[in-house]
Amino acid sequence: MNIPFIDLKTQYTHIQEAVGARIQAVLAHGQYIMGPEIDELETELARFAGVKHAISCSSGTDALLLPLMAIGIGPGDAVFTTPFTFFATAEVISLLGATPVFVDIHPRTFNIDPEKLRDTVKRVKREGKLKAKAVIPVDLFGLPADYDAIEAIGQEEDLFILEDTAQGLGGVYKGRPAGSFGQAAATSFFPAKPLGAYGDAGATFTDDDALAEIMRSLRIHGQGIDKYNNTRIGLNARMDTIQAAILLCKLAIFPQELKARQKAADLYEVALSGLETPFVPKGYKSSWAQYSVLSDHRELLQEALGKAGIPTAVYYVKSLHLQSVYAGFGYKEGDFPVSEHASQRIFSLPMHPYLDEAIIAKIGACVTETLNTL
Repeated sequence: MNIPFIDLKTQYTHIQEAVGARIQAVLAHGQYIMGPEIDELETELARFAGVKHAISCSSGTDALLLPLMAIGIGPGDAVFTTPFTFFATAEVISLLGATPVFVDIHPRTFNIDPEKLRDTVKRVKREGKLKAKAVIPVDLFGLPADYDAIEAIGQEEDLFILEDTAQGLGGVYKGRPAGSFGQAAATSFFPAKPLGAYGDAGATFTDDDALAEIMRSLRIHGQGIDKYNNTRIGLNARMDTIQAAILLCKLAIFPQELKARQKAADLYEVALSGLETPFVPKGYKSSWAQYSVLSDHRELLQEALGKAGIPTAVYYVKSLHLQSVYAGFGYKEGDFPVSEHASQRIFSLPMHPYLDEAIIAKIGACVTETLNTL
């Protein structure tokens, strides 16, 4: 029997009645865009992340785009980020005509390396070709970045910090929840995320009242006092009401699911003694969006696991600086060695709250047996 990589079907059996009731309520009131569930969800998300404002939107990409638009990021601006992430993190920078400036990652956390960030910001300022404006740290695989160090650099260098917590919502850094760092944060509710909708959706978070007001305007075509009064150029970036209704059901069980994900991660740690398993520094909690391991024998292990009906995935096969769309920047192999080395060795195993202990034991046994043949 094939094992699901992410088990949304089993999750649905736990919330089926609640989801049905919520969707029926939307169908009854008929407010499919910006219905009352939107306000309700935003209130609950803000409470969960420990911030004043949560602004729902149509995708995680728009959640990243809205804060950058709100502060006027554009041509001539440098926005620093990691090359070891999904393309959308850099894509939103390029969409605004700004320049993504990549910074290598820490070899154990896979998140942006603060010391390298500091050096890169200073180099860009010395060169004087771009204005150092912002940094987008990524909470990769569910683990928050090192925000004490990043926020200190942001203050020293006058950088806007946009936390990309598309994979990180539910994680914790030194007692503070993911989504509460920097001047703004962005998350995705793509179905495969720890907290996922049944379609595309996202949200931004901030404590800044003025920034929140601008982002709310931007997500509805730069709307002013009403939909026929436009004060700025914006987007059609609204979350639909049915997705909000579904997310309210999922948010209600999210704390319990996070505990189940941690239990699965603990079991993996024991079962996978032959691999380099994820590192979670003291004072951090991961939301375990993925369970990613490292091995010099990745292809062999993936083949063996696949034959046993166990799916795997590689995040990320190619670092962003080596993507063809950025060929004009002159990056080459070897520029970000930690990221490139991780891309050659990393792969992810099934991870979700409903992962059975016996399945984890089977995965561990398959890995051990395969490595013992070497």
